[in-house]
Amino acid sequence: MKRVFAYLAQDGALRWLNVALLGTMALAMLGAILLIYNTIDSERSEREQVELTTEVLTELRNVSRAAINAETGQRGYLITLDRRYLDPYRTGRELFRPSLDRLRALIGEEATPRQAELLEAIENLGEAKFAEMDETVALLEAGDLLGARQKVLTDEGQEVMERLRRAVSEMETIETEILARQVEETARSEARVLPMLAGLAVLLLLAIISTIRLVARTARAEAEAAQAAQLGEARDRADLLARELNHRVKNIFAVIIAIVKMSGRDNPEAKPLLDSITDRIRALLTAHEVTQGALDKPVASLQSLIETTLAPYRSSNQQAEIDGPEILLSAEKVTPLGLVLHELTTNAVKYGAWSQGGKLAVHWENVGGEIRIAWRETGVEGLPEARREGFGSLLMTSAARQLRGSIDRKFARGEVAVDIAFPAGN
Repeated sequence: MKRVFAYLAQDGALRWLNVALLGTMALAMLGAILLIYNTIDSERSEREQVELTTEVLTELRNVSRAAINAETGQRGYLITLDRRYLDPYRTGRELFRPSLDRLRALIGEEATPRQAELLEAIENLGEAKFAEMDETVALLEAGDLLGARQKVLTDEGQEVMERLRRAVSEMETIETEILARQVEETARSEARVLPMLAGLAVLLLLAIISTIRLVARTARAEAEAAQAAQLGEARDRADLLARELNHRVKNIFAVIIAIVKMSGRDNPEAKPLLDSITDRIRALLTAHEVTQGALDKPVASLQSLIETTLAPYRSSNQQAEIDGPEILLSAEKVTPLGLVLHELTTNAVKYGAWSQGGKLAVHWENVGGEIRIAWRETGVEGLPEARREGFGSLLMTSAARQLRGSIDRKFARGEVAVDIAFPAGN
């Protein structure tokens, strides 16, 4: 009787601990959604800045090209007196002002004080340069070749042209620096997303482990209170708590998926990224349901069970080699084997091959009516003692009894080897 009451008291404390953990998960997930939204907004701002910078640089080059073409035509006319050289001069004269106006419109009211000064300088220098060229062309038109050459030899136009080039070059440098700052801001936003998602994965693993511990505690309490009158009530409370916890976890997953989709309504360019995140969350939910035996349709294929367990964590950097024949599992073997595979997978993510850039390979076969699964992790260094003994050992011992087989784990230098064997039939 005392054990039953002690269990109920511990059950209440554990329940509040799980509620606190789930609340923390919900807040962290909302924070992750906010970070994802900020990253998408930064990427959109970067694209807009790239377009603006490209247009500004184009107009700066047009302004510079207009002055250079006009000067080339003026000098050609001065040297050859061939009126055909007046065409590039007139073309540059006509293009300078429209290009300058477009440049002002692009930079707009957001121009820095230095940009405003440079715009004013470019306009004044351009007008001064074209005024000097107009005067030279007018002297040539009037037949005063000597006066025109003396005007050119004063080097006044050359000095103005050099100052105009420097002003345009500084404007190009400022615009390039603005774009570089925007790119850096986007990179910082993207760098914040991955740690947040990693934290969410850790919180989710903690919730799953807490659920497993709750189920294990319930089983022990049932065995100890087998003859007590309160056994039925204790079992009902434990089952209800486990179902409630599992229900809350699934609800949180549903809310996360909904928020991710809502975040992409006004950002169609982010749809591929959001779809990828949604698929990862759904895969994580499926792996959770396998460990709880909560799938609507039981996973009967061994290959499907392994792929479902690994799916939330597999990526281009965390790959797994999976190989084996088609083997169908009985319903009662799915849950204990799913728990073992989930424990091995999370350990690989936290301590093993996938945390150190190593390799993971899973191979299975049916030998004389016995299913044998070989789990191999290579490239593992400095495996902590917490990985070797603890809750995982208890879980695997219990799962081996349920499977009526054996689970053998070996930790060699640079490798983790787990061999699972159990009869194929019921």
